[in-house]
Amino acid sequence: SRMKHIKRWALMRNTWQEDIAQHSLQVSMIAHALALLRNRRFGGGADPERAALLALYHEAPEVITGDLATPIKYFNPGIRDAYKSLERVAQDKLLEGLPEELRPAYEPVLHETDPQIREIVRAADKLSAYLKCLEELHAGNQEFLQASRELRTALDGFGLEWFFSQFGNTFGVTLDELK
Repeated sequence: SRMKHIKRWALMRNTWQEDIAQHSLQVSMIAHALALLRNRRFGGGADPERAALLALYHEAPEVITGDLATPIKYFNPGIRDAYKSLERVAQDKLLEGLPEELRPAYEPVLHETDPQIREIVRAADKLSAYLKCLEELHAGNQEFLQASRELRTALDGFGLEWFFSQFGNTFGVTLDELK
């Protein structure tokens, strides 16, 4: 419930605010689609529902840690490692707050070990952030220009060429342009 109170992109001027609840829903939908595409188009074996579930909870620890801006989070290895450790503590704290009989069900959600699912969720997370940048740029907010470039470069490492060739021009279109 507290996810709606944690704002993303807090260090930047936004034309509209995004919270981690909204972001997590979008990441979940994207992760589900990416897993389906991986399976049906590229012969993968990812579980789309598992990817969606993990994506839905991927920001949950931020109700404890808050959202740390990416440039700060990855400023150097020491900060990155300290934040990952803090995130692990927050995940464990969330698990401890659950009734004992629910913990085994949520533990693998907060501590996913499947590398294929983790990669899908990471790609979906970056894609969601990239879409936010495109929306801000479309609204005339140039503050997101550098972030959009960096995210687009990062997305190139996930093999999403087919995805962008099929859907790339649909991001940021108006309702009237959807035909």
